[in-house]
Amino acid sequence: MKSRKIAPTVRATNSAMGPAAAGSLELAEAPSGRLAVRPLPAGSDIRKVGAEEVAAVAESLARAFYDDPMMRWLFPVDARRLERLRDGFEFYLARIWLRHDACYTTDRRIGAACWLPPGTWRLSLPRQLALLPAMVRRFGRDLPRLMRFFAAIEKVHPHEPHMYLPAVGVAPEWQGRGFGAALLRPVLERCDRERLPAYLEATSPRNRALYERHGFETVEELRVAKDAPLVWRMWRAARAGDESDTGTHDSGG
Repeated sequence: MKSRKIAPTVRATNSAMGPAAAGSLELAEAPSGRLAVRPLPAGSDIRKVGAEEVAAVAESLARAFYDDPMMRWLFPVDARRLERLRDGFEFYLARIWLRHDACYTTDRRIGAACWLPPGTWRLSLPRQLALLPAMVRRFGRDLPRLMRFFAAIEKVHPHEPHMYLPAVGVAPEWQGRGFGAALLRPVLERCDRERLPAYLEATSPRNRALYERHGFETVEELRVAKDAPLVWRMWRAARAGDESDTGTHDSGG
């Protein structure tokens, strides 16, 4: 029997801000002016996520994804979507993504890009079963729809070795300043050095446009259910020598 992937593959680099949740973590406040609000030169404010930062990073990702079309379909009750997302991202960061040492955040922890290296995107069946009780506790009645989503995207996931991007997001008040692009840059540069392709699923037209600026091309439009929003499967081919261009000039995200 083919195993089912547990880790979600959602992302929303340009999502609108959702409501503040009671008891949510205090995040860096966005400056009201336009000075000192963009990523630092050469990515000096971009670094790998530490274990002690998981809760803060999960909060930023949850708020980034609150209004994402796929998240609204997966978690249709507005009042509990933010909590579901926060708990989910904290779970995936701590239990799955962080161990692969390819998750990046900013010094302010206002967003993150979480990657999986070649050969690591699919969890073994025993690993999935071990994680299932915790998923039931976190997602409750939303879990069947979530598992349906995972099954659909895994069925068409490419088998060629590649870097895979399950999630990238920036807290809404920090969007439009280039942080999304800055968070993508370290692994895209690694892809160019090692001549590796990259893969992701975009869940909104705006995100799709951002990824296209960084060399990704749409290979398929996918709908996981009749009433679900579109998902765009996107592939960035391996670059050779002078073809490398990670879009470092881009100001999106």
